[in-house]
Amino acid sequence: MFKYEVNDRTYLSLMNTRDAAELYALINQNRKHIGKWLKFPGMTQRVEDSQAFITRTRLGYAKNEGYWLGIWTDGKLAGSIGFLYLDQENRKTEIGYWLGKAYEGQGLITASVTALIQYALDELNMNKIEIGAATMNTRSRAIPEKLGFKQEGIIRDYEFLNGGFIDRVIYGLKAEEWKESTLKFKRKQETQDEH
Repeated sequence: MFKYEVNDRTYLSLMNTRDAAELYALINQNRKHIGKWLKFPGMTQRVEDSQAFITRTRLGYAKNEGYWLGIWTDGKLAGSIGFLYLDQENRKTEIGYWLGKAYEGQGLITASVTALIQYALDELNMNKIEIGAATMNTRSRAIPEKLGFKQEGIIRDYEFLNGGFIDRVIYGLKAEEWKESTLKFKRKQETQDEH
C-alpha cells in the first residue's frame, strides 16, 4: 500500500474504507470552506459517499490511472492530495489538493506537493507536472508559485460552481526546472552552512 513520509509529523497514504467516517467528518466540518472552490463537498452527503470515493481512488491506484491520498498529520486526517491522472505516454500528471481550515498555515500542502513532485519525477518517471486552481483562489495558487511552477494560461469559464462560472489558471513544472531549482536551493543551503 502507498505510504510516503513527508516529515516526522506528516505522511501521505491511500485511505481505507475504515477512514471513510473521518474523511466525511472533515469534509462536513469544512463544507463551506472547501465548497467555495471545489464541487465534491456538495456531492458528499453521507459517509457512504466517502466510502465510494475511497473505493474509486484505490481502484485508480491499482490501475495506475491517478489516485488521491490522505494527508495525515499528528495521526489525524488533515486533507487530501493526489494525482488527478497519470499520462504515461506523455509523461505528465496533475496534482490536486485540499485541506481542512484548521490545518492551514502549517506548510502541510507545500510539503505534501513537494513530496508528490519528487515521487512523480523519481518513481513515476514523469516529465511534467501541472496544477490548476480557480483564479481567485489565492491560497491554492500560492503553492505552485512558491514551488517554481510557471503560469501557462487561464481557462475562462472553466467550471460552473456556486451559481457562477469560475476561471482556472494552469501552472506547469518540467522535470529539468525542478532539478535546477533544487540544485540552486542545495547550493544556497551549503553556502549558508559555511558562514
